[in-house]
Amino acid sequence: MPASTKQNYRGVYHFSPQAKWMNDPNGMVYFEGEYHLFFQHHPDGMTMGAMHWGHAVSKDLVTWEELPIALFPDELGMIFSGSAVVDWNNTTGFFADKPGLVAIFTHHLDMPEGQPPVQRQSLAYSHDNGRTWTKYEGNPVLEDDAFIDFRDPKVFWNRETGKWVMIVACGQTVCLYHSPDLIHWTFASEFGKGIGSHDGVWECPDLFPLYVDGDTANIKWVMLVSIGADPAFAEGSRTQYFTGDFDGNVFTPDEDSRTIRWLDYGRDNYAGVSWSDVPEADGRRLFIGWMSNWMYAPQTPAEEFRGAMTLPRELYLESREGKILLVQKPAQELEAARIPVLSLKDVTVQEINASLAGLQLDAYGIAAKLPRGMSAGFKVRVGAGEETVTGIDAQTGELYVDRAASGQAGFHEHFPGRHSAALQAPGETNDLCIFVDRTSVEVFGNGGQAVITDLIFPKPESAGIAAFADHEETPFLSLEVYKLALPAAIGDDRQSEG
Repeated sequence: MPASTKQNYRGVYHFSPQAKWMNDPNGMVYFEGEYHLFFQHHPDGMTMGAMHWGHAVSKDLVTWEELPIALFPDELGMIFSGSAVVDWNNTTGFFADKPGLVAIFTHHLDMPEGQPPVQRQSLAYSHDNGRTWTKYEGNPVLEDDAFIDFRDPKVFWNRETGKWVMIVACGQTVCLYHSPDLIHWTFASEFGKGIGSHDGVWECPDLFPLYVDGDTANIKWVMLVSIGADPAFAEGSRTQYFTGDFDGNVFTPDEDSRTIRWLDYGRDNYAGVSWSDVPEADGRRLFIGWMSNWMYAPQTPAEEFRGAMTLPRELYLESREGKILLVQKPAQELEAARIPVLSLKDVTVQEINASLAGLQLDAYGIAAKLPRGMSAGFKVRVGAGEETVTGIDAQTGELYVDRAASGQAGFHEHFPGRHSAALQAPGETNDLCIFVDRTSVEVFGNGGQAVITDLIFPKPESAGIAAFADHEETPFLSLEVYKLALPAAIGDDRQSEG
């Protein structure tokens, strides 16, 4: 099979497995110059099955090297989602000479027909930077018969209390535990009753502190909770967030959390969590999600592999119009993948489209600044009968992506459609940051205040670009278009135009 055909559904700058099925990101941790990305992986099928932990590493969050499978199923069950940390002070006793990695994951054991599965939390550790793993002989380290759904542990070291903290999904709530050594756990509290969305099972939680507006004296804690797909809701699986305070035992939500807030208003950013142990000198909270939706994930078009991750993103808390919002920005490392194509200032739609005419790109970025009150945007991956439309609707105050005519869409009734997010305008301008890849569009509005991530499946030849606006004589303040290519592979035929 020609290489170009094999790459039909593989993004140029998004991580995907070399073969077979992938879903949730797991065990994200930074250690000795490497970002580790483990992931839910079925190496023998194109849908979810006997789950393993796949493994990839990167030094720059852009170029990824897939390594051999890290964790395999055993007598305690399949290896479901979880996290990884650096045990800097050998609290576990696993590391005599130098710090090492500890994975905390869910063992999922299917039971005889008529009985619910058993989910328990277990450990594995690595002395060689995650290349090989030893499962703790005392597994599981945490179980609770009160919960049928008891999974996806996210663990971090709480410096204030001098203890490890685990947040774990428990059906329609999350539970918090603490431990001195990652092995012996004590229940601390439960959160989720009477707050947030309960449209599906709660999964893949995370909990971390962020400065508000960069003010080191103003700290709030952020809790992420993904919710699974329910056929009653056309949105499928998605991720909500809460803000509040955490005292080492109890998370107390603030008033803003009484309103349901979504991390992403597209359909394809799920189960995302943040990296552990990013150096203090860096200071960022880095995040990545699974770029799909349980509503249709097993049916998406695929060849040889199925599943990809979103762009890595930086998370911030910002005050906007009296509310504290979780803001996402593409990881700054992505700038190294840019190849400038076009840069314009104070240009009308006609002038822009004259410059875009003839451009054929399948992996690229667009950055545009618009006057406030101007409805405008771009049609991307344009071809015969195909286009994905993204822009700002000034009348409704929304950022949107319309993938109704984006390409293959008949595999699920709810895949086509228009997805929107309320856009807050802090000044006299609006900005659009659009990342287009072979099978995805990620749009960041007004500095990442509103974000939409959507899969698309256009034909390879649908590679045109066009701008549009409600007032064609009103100029765009600025426009940049750039190709995106892996730094190590610039010039490779995978990055070529057309």
